Amino acid sequence: MKTICIMAACALFASCSLNLHPDDENNLTSKFNGTWNIHEGIDRDINGVITYNALPWGGLVASVKERNMPVDWSGYESITFEFEEPTKVPTQIMISDKLKTMGKAGITSMTCYFDGQDLTSVDEVALQSSDTSTILVKNVFLTPGRSTWESTPIWEGNCALGNWESGFVVKPEQFISAIEGDKIEILFNTDTSDPNRGYWLLKTVYNETDKTLEGNENELNEWGCAMMGKASTTYRIMLTANDIKNLRKNGLFVNGYYTIVSQINLLRRGLAPVDSEQ
Repeated sequence: MKTICIMAACALFASCSLNLHPDDENNLTSKFNGTWNIHEGIDRDINGVITYNALPWGGLVASVKERNMPVDWSGYESITFEFEEPTKVPTQIMISDKLKTMGKAGITSMTCYFDGQDLTSVDEVALQSSDTSTILVKNVFLTPGRSTWESTPIWEGNCALGNWESGFVVKPEQFISAIEGDKIEILFNTDTSDPNRGYWLLKTVYNETDKTLEGNENELNEWGCAMMGKASTTYRIMLTANDIKNLRKNGLFVNGYYTIVSQINLLRRGLAPVDSEQ
């Protein structure tokens, strides 16, 4: 009988350990304990899964400050939300006013990559829903930054996109050397001349088509656009094999809503730095 009890206790401990990672310094799940809209609701079960009863563009919020000061996330690559079940509506990750990433309905995880952004001062993170919905959040965690990227400029200029009034083409020959897993990097500034303007968009399609790239399809809203944060300056898209095939054939067309693009780079993952102590 004693042996059976010990085995049962071990099994229970193991199952709990698999569901929770409270001691992982990169796990932020426990920090999500408030909402932006007082009419929204949150609850947490014994396994730590958060039930978020969302209203349109409210927010499940985590303060990540330490000693009441913003934190430096420049040593991390991304933040990921894992959901207990597929989302029913589009959702969005928002990091302070610096970075936004959309996710389509029906996904079980969503990652916001920090590529090129200044995240030396982060105070809060929010998950937003585009409509009334119940979202079950299983885990939220940071991934430490380990990658370096080698950059090759493929377009330079100063294109103020305005209200979809302008756009430009990156020619097919600029993608001849691209391989699957490379990234397109768009350098830009947001046009903040109108204080009432609350969002900024970028749209990337294969030139002379209305087909958006595959590499960022889960980050796009219903109109095929990626939403930029007010303070964002960089947006990166990882290229699939099909992206490269179409870009070599047609090139890339970029336009958007009140962003000012100055440069497009092609990035290739470099070797991670070697730890000299190993």
